[in-house]
Amino acid sequence: MAQAADTARTVILTVDDDPGVSRAVARDLRRRYGASYRIVRAESGESALDALRELKLRGDPVAVILADYRMPQMNGIEFLEQALDVYPGARRVLLTAYADTNAAIDAINVVDLDHYLLKPWDPPEEKLYPVLDDLLEAWRSSDHRPVPATKVVGHRWSARSSDVREFLARNQVPYRWYSSDEPEGQRLLAAAGHEGQRLPLVITADGTPLVAPDAPELAAKVGLATTPTADFYDLVVIGGGPAGLGAAVYGASEGLRTVLVERSATGGQAGQSSRIENYLGFPDGVSGGQLTERARRQAAKFGAEILTAREVTALEANGAARVVRFSDGSAVAAHSVILATGVSYRQLTAPGCVDLTGCGVFYGSALTEAASCQGHDVYIVGGANSAGQAAMYLARGAKSVTLLVRGESLAASMSYYLIQQIEESSNISVRASTVVEAAHGVGHLEQLTLRDVTTGETELVDAQWMFVFIGAAPLTDWLDGTVLRDERGFILAGPDLTPDGRPPGGWELDRPPYHLETSIPGVFVAGDARAESAKRVASAVGEGAMAVMLVHRYLEQS
Repeated sequence: MAQAADTARTVILTVDDDPGVSRAVARDLRRRYGASYRIVRAESGESALDALRELKLRGDPVAVILADYRMPQMNGIEFLEQALDVYPGARRVLLTAYADTNAAIDAINVVDLDHYLLKPWDPPEEKLYPVLDDLLEAWRSSDHRPVPATKVVGHRWSARSSDVREFLARNQVPYRWYSSDEPEGQRLLAAAGHEGQRLPLVITADGTPLVAPDAPELAAKVGLATTPTADFYDLVVIGGGPAGLGAAVYGASEGLRTVLVERSATGGQAGQSSRIENYLGFPDGVSGGQLTERARRQAAKFGAEILTAREVTALEANGAARVVRFSDGSAVAAHSVILATGVSYRQLTAPGCVDLTGCGVFYGSALTEAASCQGHDVYIVGGANSAGQAAMYLARGAKSVTLLVRGESLAASMSYYLIQQIEESSNISVRASTVVEAAHGVGHLEQLTLRDVTTGETELVDAQWMFVFIGAAPLTDWLDGTVLRDERGFILAGPDLTPDGRPPGGWELDRPPYHLETSIPGVFVAGDARAESAKRVASAVGEGAMAVMLVHRYLEQS
């Protein structure tokens, strides 16, 4: 009863332009919270803002705001962005359809979104009320002041600014972006005393200014774990893509003291995908960011440590211990190691591409840069699934998207469902047998020279945005001379170590290597870095789980 009295004037506001949906939301809210809170509903963003201003004048607190994403004139994100100025302490929820989940992810950075709910939310007892209960409890325990957020001030065509934004976004760190040539960005630079200095300027949530920070410094200052809590573990997982996250989940859940080490951000290449539609259990698709965040939280729930921005430079076998050394000279040891380093997109070597990387030429950064591509012509280099997924995502706002494919068609490298979607998209075109001959621009990409590999003819086209998704180079150079690799750098394991199946030279055990075991006993490989791997999210997750099973077998016999 005391809580009801304290919150009698506190408002939960819902806005949806569909009257039926609006009434349904309000009905479900009143049924659960009507005795303790005022439920206010509106049917447009503008009317909801008017209601918030009136509540502000009367001094009535607002605890939670629920807004539908697809509203005419003013969508849910635009509304919440303005509502943030009126009631910065209110918890913010976006109602979305499955097709709009990427918008919800984007809203994390725009309006510090607290949660998003997929429609329909039936039954509310399972899908609506638990979320609202947590948000209301968080609101009651706070002092209702604005939640501090990391701010990034930089130049639109700055490679380092792009890197910082990508790092924060992929690590699920909410931030606000300010251009250095806009008034608010200039005010922040002046306030931090860094006018005219190197960009980007990062201002952390506690007000600490960082000038062009590198990844380890940035990670430490925004609250990401970078230092192991112990010197010795049962299992060290190197790499935080699907294989590494799968290994961390299964390793920690089965009682192994597990630490995952990631040099940049969890998710790997899959984490940068705008939508994965052929992963088991997600018939409506799931973004790589969503899948990654769920897996990361799952691993942490079971007790796995996750270290970010730690680059591994060496692996050593020291008796029964496997020692992992970092670039700063420190090290951590374990009974076993799983190599899940994954692959990176190959770099374009055409003239101009290196100099313009991060300034119009991007490698796998479609999610972070998509908002800036609105209304522009975009070029995507590559013909595999990652390129197709990026094309579908960017086509939502771009004027046109052109896929540049070296081969004769997409059929040899892209899943059939994606090819169908691309063919049905009016603003996506495919140029087969075409490569980038050169990139041109002063300070940022302005033009591309394209060459037809069949005829040799070239064409100069205007372009400000080019996203590259070509090839797969394994991130294994640091293992040279340590474990056996094939001629392309992929790690050999199990039966692939030698043609006749016999252990490689120097193998110290009587038994042959286990299926995913490398040339060093107790060191396993999973995912895309393994020679002859399937290069699919599902298979990578499966190999991560299988590697943990083999780790158990190795530990039992050691």
